[in-house]
Amino acid sequence: MAPDSCPCGLGEPYPACCGRFHAGQNAPTAETLMRSRFSAFAVGDVAYLLRSWHPDTRPAELDLDTDLRWVRLDVLAKTGGGLFDAEGTVEFRAHYREGGRPGAMHEHSRFLRDNGNWVYLGPV
Repeated sequence: MAPDSCPCGLGEPYPACCGRFHAGQNAPTAETLMRSRFSAFAVGDVAYLLRSWHPDTRPAELDLDTDLRWVRLDVLAKTGGGLFDAEGTVEFRAHYREGGRPGAMHEHSRFLRDNGNWVYLGPV
């Protein structure tokens, strides 16, 4: 990954990719929201993570583990979540390094539209 590439793995520069969602633009699909949330974990954007979380499941606060460095995202499958859908799921594997050791987190996530915007609901 190039130094200015977005952490989500699409190969675009961060400002033109997930950075625009972190700055306030709405993600058009559930997959785009999921990718932007991965990038938010990678760059430490807690405000975006909370803002893009469904109000029914959103924690009151979020403390990121500073020893964890998110390094790669693999999208494994998706259902719905398109421009005209009201809900969708995305299955992914998020790779990280912690204390110099590699690791991975696997999740099948559910996304809904809330007031017209995609939000993360939680694991399926």
